[in-house]
Amino acid sequence: MSPKVTFPLVPGEDGVLQVPAEEVSRLLRRLGKQWLVKVKTGRSDLDGETVAALTIELAKLADRIDVECIAHRSGDGGSGG
Repeated sequence: MSPKVTFPLVPGEDGVLQVPAEEVSRLLRRLGKQWLVKVKTGRSDLDGETVAALTIELAKLADRIDVECIAHRSGDGGSGG
């Protein structure tokens, strides 16, 4: 069984709850690593190549989130997509 994941929720000015971006990027990386471990240890019947490819894409997405956060914090406002 995978460990329980909890997130700190931050209320926005409009009252909508939000999850900090660094928590989202951490979750994406953790998810990929857990998939890989399950495949490598034989605890999953998922295709290893597919899991590896998905893990890479999750890490890329997490990296993009991190870059956007760094740009925002440094006053750049992000790349704009």
